[in-house]
Amino acid sequence: MRSTLEHPPERVCAAFGTDATTVSTLPDSTSWRSGDLILKPVTNRSQSLWTARALDFADDHGLRIAKPIRSRDGRWIVGDWSAWRYLSGTTEHRCDEAVLAAVRLHRATADLPRPDFLSARDDRDAIADRIAWEDIDRPLPEEKGGRWFEILAPARRPVKLPHQVAHGELLASLLFDGDALPGVVNFVPYYRPGEWGAAIAAVDALAWGGATGALLERWAHLPEWPQLLLRAVLFRLAAHALDPRSTNAALDGLRAASREVSAVL
Repeated sequence: MRSTLEHPPERVCAAFGTDATTVSTLPDSTSWRSGDLILKPVTNRSQSLWTARALDFADDHGLRIAKPIRSRDGRWIVGDWSAWRYLSGTTEHRCDEAVLAAVRLHRATADLPRPDFLSARDDRDAIADRIAWEDIDRPLPEEKGGRWFEILAPARRPVKLPHQVAHGELLASLLFDGDALPGVVNFVPYYRPGEWGAAIAAVDALAWGGATGALLERWAHLPEWPQLLLRAVLFRLAAHALDPRSTNAALDGLRAASREVSAVL
């Protein structure tokens, strides 16, 4: 397993046009910075290549999108490292802006094909996604969120929207810097309706970002909004229940989000 403190090798830095002596760690991150260059360790090659191509493709005048950088010989990945343009900012609880960013991002990426690697994913979040969308059925511990899942799940109805790549972690991938446009620095893909990505951002904002039920009302014009919110909170509940390291504090946030979502069903 890669050490979180591993320094980018000199040959990797040189391949991406920087000097190994100039890079420094980013706070609370495994990434390293040198000027306007960010070096990220690659743990899943297929997903990292897809992310580079997706964000290289994506463009929207209302977003700052971190663009990947090719090495001097044209590669996206060198020695299990990728390179990106630095975006300024920090994560903040700007909940409506996050939902709007999700809407914009998914419009900008609507034409991307389904990533081949999604079918082979068997991590906790991939399983939780399939449970939420009724692709598979799996018992969930009641005390870790399974009870709320059981209460809400019968309200699921078919969602008649086209599927596309949808970002499952946008709130954690957004950077804000004063009046600058929101910055997108990662893309965690699923293949669901694009508006589901906005619903996840809203549910995360309810659970852990200080938002209230009024946020859901302000975005009620989005198609199939109640059902997509339901799928989003079921996704988070299932992921929490399957996580052996999940905490009561996180579950408290999901309970609050579940109450707000149940009120709009």
